[in-house]
Amino acid sequence: MTDTTTLTAAATFLTANARLLDQHRHRLLTGNSDPEATLSALAAYRNPDGGYGHGLEPDLRSPESQPAAALHALEVLAELGPVTSSQAGQLCDWLLTASLPDGGLPFALPITTPESCAPFWVQADPTTSSLQITAVVALHAHRVAVHDRAVADHPWLARATEFCVSAIRALREEDRTPHAIELAFAVRFADVLSARHPEIARELFDVLGAFVPADGTVHVQGGAEDEHMRPLDFAPAPGPAQQLLSPEAIKADLERLRSGQAGDGGWTVDFVSYSPAAALEWRGYATVGALRTLIAYDG
Repeated sequence: MTDTTTLTAAATFLTANARLLDQHRHRLLTGNSDPEATLSALAAYRNPDGGYGHGLEPDLRSPESQPAAALHALEVLAELGPVTSSQAGQLCDWLLTASLPDGGLPFALPITTPESCAPFWVQADPTTSSLQITAVVALHAHRVAVHDRAVADHPWLARATEFCVSAIRALREEDRTPHAIELAFAVRFADVLSARHPEIARELFDVLGAFVPADGTVHVQGGAEDEHMRPLDFAPAPGPAQQLLSPEAIKADLERLRSGQAGDGGWTVDFVSYSPAAALEWRGYATVGALRTLIAYDG
């Protein structure tokens, strides 16, 4: 059972420092849910086209709708289950318009306001599909689809899933090692897919397992010197993805996560933020994520 002192300190940190959306996500996690208030907080980042922007992805503060913001929106909509919202189906409508002919999403669409946006967002090629971004958007959509038929039956999700499956299969033939974040998101996509398509998921794990070391630690190319994908980035909750990691690696990473709670009650991130607001927002997001993982494993 996750320690009461840990939970109390985290709640204090979030109240003092986190954006309203993450405060509501914390309340959902701890059983003090207010779905309508959470949806209202999420809707503040919503655009008339059904997509999301305005810094919902903390290092992409430009207002236009972006795939990266969609992943955060779908993550919240998954956490709201079994409550559904028309926002989910309308977001899938937008994602269909944002997708490229092969069914994948570009890493980012053109940025209208580049100030305080991470350069990798600003410099992204909007004409090329990205397994990294498509996989993480699709995996959260599959989580929403468990309780929302509008998402489960949406043609965008079918196309995005087909793209991700094909792109992961193609890693067998490609002369490249997937980027660490791309690899983590692909593993988590396969994990989520296993519930409805276990045979396909097993095949994808066979492909991805060649790139995941048993200790689950992969340096993030182009990131900070000490920035890594770690076991709990591949398996943030118990599930099929654990087969790629040793039990010792999971146990050690849970201890790392527990010990990573700062004196103010929050968690930090190991990557660079591109504005003071983003740095603080990432801490709130990371704190909710840390608690979610600890509760998933420890209860």
